[in-house]
Amino acid sequence: MKISDGNWLIQEGLSLLHPLYVFEVEQHEREMVIYAAPRDASTRGAQVDSPLFTLRFFSPLEGVIGVRIEHFSGRIARGPDYPLMPQKTHTLQFDDNPQFASLQSGNLSVRVTKGNEWSLDFLRNGERITGSVAKSNGYIQNANDGKTYLYERLDLGVGETVYGLGERFTAFVKNGQIIETWNRDGGTSTEQAYRNIPFYLTNRGYGVLVNHPECVSFEVGSEKVSKVQFSVEGEHLEYLVFDGPTPKQVLNRYTCLTGRPALPPAWSFGLWLTTSFTTNYDEATVNSFIDGMAERQLPLHVFHFDCFWMKAFQWCDFEWDPETFPDPVGMLKRLKARDLKICVWINPYIGQKSPLFREAMVRGYLLKRPSGDVWQWDKWQPGQGIVDFTNPDACDWYAGHLRRLIDMGVDCFKTDFGERIPTDVQWHDGSCPQKMHNHYAFIYN
Repeated sequence: MKISDGNWLIQEGLSLLHPLYVFEVEQHEREMVIYAAPRDASTRGAQVDSPLFTLRFFSPLEGVIGVRIEHFSGRIARGPDYPLMPQKTHTLQFDDNPQFASLQSGNLSVRVTKGNEWSLDFLRNGERITGSVAKSNGYIQNANDGKTYLYERLDLGVGETVYGLGERFTAFVKNGQIIETWNRDGGTSTEQAYRNIPFYLTNRGYGVLVNHPECVSFEVGSEKVSKVQFSVEGEHLEYLVFDGPTPKQVLNRYTCLTGRPALPPAWSFGLWLTTSFTTNYDEATVNSFIDGMAERQLPLHVFHFDCFWMKAFQWCDFEWDPETFPDPVGMLKRLKARDLKICVWINPYIGQKSPLFREAMVRGYLLKRPSGDVWQWDKWQPGQGIVDFTNPDACDWYAGHLRRLIDMGVDCFKTDFGERIPTDVQWHDGSCPQKMHNHYAFIYN
């Protein structure tokens, strides 16, 4: 979100609070906690009616330092959360003196200045690589929508360029861009993206992960040309800085903490052919595509059946359209005899016309509105509902249909959609959603 109105003003309807004065520093076993006020709170009188920020500094991995800025700490953590894999074997160094308080992990350290000149600095071997100065982070109260936000502005140096933030279709260098990390089915030629990841790295050899799965708003050298600004709704903001100094080292630390994907089977690296959006096709059509590849002496490893393998208006119920594919088991055997692997398209929606819709509704496997009604709309498939994957029974039910297809001879699945998830629903546990993370991926047998 935009906070500033030029250099001197802020947007109408916003009021800001900033951590500016260190009131107290606590050193725990593997955490440094700083309490900071927006004004000098050293006297008793100044401590009345004063907000107090809690800043927690921690290191989940050597060379990685996390910062959590909290205003109100009483909100229930409803999730979802990114699963991280912290390590607690590396050595940390703390320092608390009259000038500053600091925490060091490997070659990376964070330092908060005391006194009248607030600054929060990240240093590599004692040399500052980024950080924020007075009034560059804080708490926003928005009278326009009644919501609250926290934000941070990390400095960009002269000639510093920013990369990343997930799958993007805009310029490779992100400087000057405004990026909202909310997955949308907007195609491949706009600022919207299917797979947003709130992580970036720069050519100064460090990376930043904003540890929030909800929508994170980035102003990358845009609102302030010398800053990367990021903000989230709520009462806390958490981000992590990853040391390099090379991009490879940054990404190594990032994936070590956030997880690395399993290696898919070797055949998945071969050439795939898809029906794509061919809307009318049958086994003869499929064979003509495959024969065309052979005629051109193009090796083929996987054939993919996209949307229209199922009956109209019933997507996604995992049933082959009997009019166009009367013998799916036999067809798959014939295709596999040509040394091909088979992939079929699926998504997490079920059209109202499908018998599976009624079954899933009765069993409580579809997302519901707070009223208890199934959440539905007519986009993509008429009256479609969305499978509630926070319900373990729904997951088992859905997986059972996939196993049935595997038993037929299907080798993998293209899992499509999942973005633009509605927010006026309740999950199985009664909580509200933040975001679904992927547009499409492939599940292998």
